[in-house]
Amino acid sequence: MKQVLLLILCLLIFISCATDSYRTENQHSVINYEYIEPDTGPYVKNIILLIGDGMGIPHIYAGMTANRGELFLNSCKNIGLIQTFPANDFVPDSGAAGTSISTGEKTNNGSIAVDTEGNHIKTILELAEENGLSTGLISTKSITDATTACFIAHIHDRDEHEQIAEFFLQTPVDVFIGGGYRYFSDRSDERDLIYELIQAGYALAYTMDEVINHETGKLAAFLAEKNLESYISGRGDMLVNSLLTGLKVLNENEKGFFLILESAKIDSGGHKRDIDYVVEEMLDFDRVIGKALEFAVQDKNTLVIITSDHETGGMIIIDGNIEEGIVEAEFITKNHTGNLVPVFAFGPKAETFTGIYDNTELFLKMLEAYDSF
Repeated sequence: MKQVLLLILCLLIFISCATDSYRTENQHSVINYEYIEPDTGPYVKNIILLIGDGMGIPHIYAGMTANRGELFLNSCKNIGLIQTFPANDFVPDSGAAGTSISTGEKTNNGSIAVDTEGNHIKTILELAEENGLSTGLISTKSITDATTACFIAHIHDRDEHEQIAEFFLQTPVDVFIGGGYRYFSDRSDERDLIYELIQAGYALAYTMDEVINHETGKLAAFLAEKNLESYISGRGDMLVNSLLTGLKVLNENEKGFFLILESAKIDSGGHKRDIDYVVEEMLDFDRVIGKALEFAVQDKNTLVIITSDHETGGMIIIDGNIEEGIVEAEFITKNHTGNLVPVFAFGPKAETFTGIYDNTELFLKMLEAYDSF
């Protein structure tokens, strides 16, 4: 009987680690890559923080291989690795990992910008606001989801989306774009946060055309009831166009800005153990990276940081062909892992982000980078 159970267990493990392949004939989003030469100024006025949720080194290499060996990310020559463990475990969720990045302190899984005792911790976005900088949040999930919430909200439970939404009326972030409309309008307490946003001076947008055409002033864009579609399901250029609108608005502030953009669905591809999903999200994220780097070169005083909160899927590249854009991969789990994740930096003070260090140090390095703080 024990032998039969062991055989069944081995079979289940084998099935769960099944190979998934990505080939050129599936691909509909090849990037016309060009190397972007760093051209930096003397100081940091702006920071663009790009977070690939769930993105590990294999996810990056899968995208790179599918795109024939080249990504805009290749232009970043200052590279580090960060630990991601939370206060109460070894493997993090996005709440704990995002809190480490946004506040410089460890917390428990599921918590949002509070310490292990429940005390509020000030985030770098809030510090940027206090110092007169403009701020922005962009995500392909609900704007109240854990990673972006870690920069604006303070709450024990990351799943309390309605409570997280209320913090958008307390911290006057200048631009936010994502899903999550239902948490502002169709609420259990019947409070109308959409009306309150309008009263607070926000322009409202519900389509990408409205986002693209927004020229100036505060913007709250709700592009889905909850989360947006995946790239492979037809999300289109939402992330790139949202970045461009965010930069247009935030760059009006002569003091500078702090912008967080989350490519949230790399994580979803890892959870689904779907290599096609992962690759398409990586390539979409890389288009955003390219536009951010182009802005940094033109501006001279913008620091771009590209990182991840954690790795998802335990993805392994087992075979491939760079010339043909073929990737073959395995996933050893549907969940997060405790793997180190990469940090890439481009622009003034990019060299300070190299090495191996804890994710809490990202907060300190960003804080030290700003010359206006």
